[in-house]
Amino acid sequence: MKTKAICSFFVLFAIVAGIVATTPAAFADHSEVTIETAPGSGAPGCEDTAEGCYIPSTATVDVGGKVIMSNVDTAAHTFTAGTPEDGPSGEFDTGLLMAGNSFEWSPDTIGEVPYFCMVHPWMQGLIVVQEAEAMDEHDDEHDDEMMGMEGAATATGMLSDGTMVSIWTSTPTAGEAMEISIEFEDAEHVNHDMMVTQNGVEVLMDEGAHHHEGTGMHTTAPLTSSDPVDITVTFQGYGVEDPKTGPIGEEVVFSNVVPEFGTIAMMVLAVAIISIVAVTAKSRVIPRF
Repeated sequence: MKTKAICSFFVLFAIVAGIVATTPAAFADHSEVTIETAPGSGAPGCEDTAEGCYIPSTATVDVGGKVIMSNVDTAAHTFTAGTPEDGPSGEFDTGLLMAGNSFEWSPDTIGEVPYFCMVHPWMQGLIVVQEAEAMDEHDDEHDDEMMGMEGAATATGMLSDGTMVSIWTSTPTAGEAMEISIEFEDAEHVNHDMMVTQNGVEVLMDEGAHHHEGTGMHTTAPLTSSDPVDITVTFQGYGVEDPKTGPIGEEVVFSNVVPEFGTIAMMVLAVAIISIVAVTAKSRVIPRF
């Protein structure tokens, strides 16, 4: 009876996997997109962050759609089509956009339009103009990247406001950097710090990370061994301006993160509220049949 139950489970799993694999890809609707200046982008440094100086750094919009360019920073900026090396190309130019102001542009030609800030040339972004309802290659690449890492170590936690926090990591390998994708489910403008250690040695300290759509990628320094890592995510609030909201200061701690059994990635749930107590749990969980 027990053997039959197990066989039935795997048959059901195979059917579900087949349905998922044959489901056609959805079309992406990008009739309107908003691009914001990164906080503090009036000073160099934003160009070295994962988010970039314009958020999102690469935006996709349909031909005839609307691009809203918004300056949420405290300094004045421009959104000027072109590059710092070649100068303005003429597609659009907001002129000097003061803090709190916005500008709208509707593209009429398919292609890629780079742009920059004439006041702060380290600020650069890209707008991809596509046919209406065409597949968004940039979103598709991002989805592939996240899905491709599901076979590695996977961990999920939760903030006290109910927001699920999930990570996907590459396999820890001596001499190679580890890639860590993070997702705050159904959240936008997420700010957080991330610390990663291996055998007590810090391999990543990313402070002040900002994820416009709640997802982002982090990369550690080359690891010294293939041992598991410990990941601490400290939530720093929702929003682009102060005061930020949410359970600021809470930690989600993932301990001994390492993939096991190939495509079977075990999950660890560990939520630590910094003002109360930190709770961690091992990611190695062996299923029992």
